[in-house]
Amino acid sequence: MLFFVARRLLYLIPVLVAVSLLTFLIASLLPGDLAYVILGDQATPEKVEALRHDMGLDQPVLWRYVSWLGHILQGDFGRSFRTGQTVLQAVTERLPVSLELMLLAEIMGLAIGVPLAIVCAARSGGAFDRFMTGSAFAMLSVPTFLSAILLIYLFAVELRWLPATGYVPFTEDPTGNLRFFVLPALTLALAEWPGIMRVLRSDMIATLQEDYIALAKAKGLTASRILFVHALKPSSLTLITITGINIGRLIGGAVIVETVFALPGIGRLLVGAIGTRDLIILQGVVLLVAVGFVVMNFIVDLLYAVLDPRIRHGHA
Repeated sequence: MLFFVARRLLYLIPVLVAVSLLTFLIASLLPGDLAYVILGDQATPEKVEALRHDMGLDQPVLWRYVSWLGHILQGDFGRSFRTGQTVLQAVTERLPVSLELMLLAEIMGLAIGVPLAIVCAARSGGAFDRFMTGSAFAMLSVPTFLSAILLIYLFAVELRWLPATGYVPFTEDPTGNLRFFVLPALTLALAEWPGIMRVLRSDMIATLQEDYIALAKAKGLTASRILFVHALKPSSLTLITITGINIGRLIGGAVIVETVFALPGIGRLLVGAIGTRDLIILQGVVLLVAVGFVVMNFIVDLLYAVLDPRIRHGHA
């Protein structure tokens, strides 16, 4: 297992280097001059040239990347030229909001998708199975922003059960915090459960055809024990992959959801940085999000090895 982990960590190095390079190039090659953006109305050729020299913008792109990466490895992700706040400070303040949103959304998505998948697999081909399969296809075609608007209209405007926008820290008011998170998390969960349900349903249907399931039935085991003990675990490998990939989807969806529901998270920070052309914040946040996504996939690989010993021994 240690050899498996070490090998996976070794594979991460070129991936992280590529991620950092792409992040730097995306932000650096955007149209416009950062020096003009910083100086604004006070921009003169002399001031622009001096600022470009101070920031190293007159250096070749490769040299700028190496210098930027060197600062990153020392923990210096840069500082916003508009607020004076460091990237790490900005991310640290907003990361708990985004993590709570993604955690609640994933829990809701699993709570909806997993039970439906088990029921559909147990009654494959039935009326309920066909109905839920069609409903999953329909939900996959609904954009996140549309779901957000519909949920706000139904639960905040018409029924007035939940607040439409706003945020309260969990430490100040746990109940109020959860009330503000219900609609945003449900919006993301509505986009996640169809994929979870369809993947787990397909895997469980295949698993239920295996010989050892027939043997379990011949022994007289109950249907619930066969489903939850003998069929669910072998069918969960793909589900774990989907869950890990969903983290990246949730990060992308959070940009829209946090903006619609006025949540002070990472997604809203990104939107603000793009709107104000704060490239230092943009570079740092995108890099941290990308690294987080890579690390999450690394954790998924480890879970694979825990669930299936053949993977860590190199036989699968």
